[in-house]
Amino acid sequence: MTGMTHTMLKGSNVPVDAMAVRAVLRWTPGAGVPDVDASALLLGASGRVRSDEDFVFYNQPRHPSGLVRRLPKRSVAEGLTDTVEADLGRLDASVDQVVIAASSDGAAFQSVPDLRVLLYDAAAADGDPLAVFEVRPETGEETAIICGELYRRGEGWKFRAVGQGYPTGLIGLATAFGISVDESEAGAGAGAGAGAGAGAGSGAADTGADAAAEEPTAVRPVSGPGPALPPRPTEPPVAGAPAPESQATVQHRRPAYGYPPPVAPPGPAPAPPQPAYGYPPPAAAPTGYGYPQAAAAGTGYGYPQPAAAAPHAPDPHFVLPPQGPQFVRS
Repeated sequence: MTGMTHTMLKGSNVPVDAMAVRAVLRWTPGAGVPDVDASALLLGASGRVRSDEDFVFYNQPRHPSGLVRRLPKRSVAEGLTDTVEADLGRLDASVDQVVIAASSDGAAFQSVPDLRVLLYDAAAADGDPLAVFEVRPETGEETAIICGELYRRGEGWKFRAVGQGYPTGLIGLATAFGISVDESEAGAGAGAGAGAGAGAGSGAADTGADAAAEEPTAVRPVSGPGPALPPRPTEPPVAGAPAPESQATVQHRRPAYGYPPPVAPPGPAPAPPQPAYGYPPPAAAPTGYGYPQAAAAGTGYGYPQPAAAAPHAPDPHFVLPPQGPQFVRS
């Protein structure tokens, strides 16, 4: 990429041959133009920071590793600049992306003219930029914008022009990537989660066409920390299960059609109840239409039957006794 400058469109990407780069934000100052600050987020494979130390900005201008840092602002002939420098070749392998962002102080980016990001080889002091991307706010209400991202691809790195805006400022952008923000600061930037979601919608749509041809976009902002897990639902009732009151033990026998139940024999343990009206009878008792019967009785519509006669053949010598005269044939 040395010797030529790539003018980039939103969503496009170019390989980065340099081992260390400078991402320079540049804009034109003037009356009513808010101040602009550059920042960087080091993201892991999940698309989120590994810890709060992975956020490099004006209150934390240097990463603990020393490999990503924010340089002082400068006034140049073309305007004002704010710069982030990253030593890509020495970054830990757990860092998959370095997001380059801009935030405005006091007004939205619609009031910032000529905003662009220029990517330089850090080893070339006065060389031409490797890539230039003119950042255009989409709604004009953005107070934070992801200008571009450096991301791993195989053994090397690439740079993608992103241009994804957030109307919730630096706090909304930071929380979208997993940075913990003090509650007082979060109150000042209320709606950070909603802003992240709104910005993500427009950016993802624009980057999708280019990314589909090569790889999916590596920027995956979310709406902040995930929601708490809902309480574990109680088990649903089983279909057809009896109601609790129907499972109560029957303690009193019910007579059938007014017949008094037998008196329980004396003793320490009462006789087991004999259900009626369709309740299951004892195992040894034959039933007639659901009514309890005596053990030796036959069934006939639920009424008790006489005991069966002794089983024997009739007497073949049986004769009738002598009959009266009224029955004698004359």
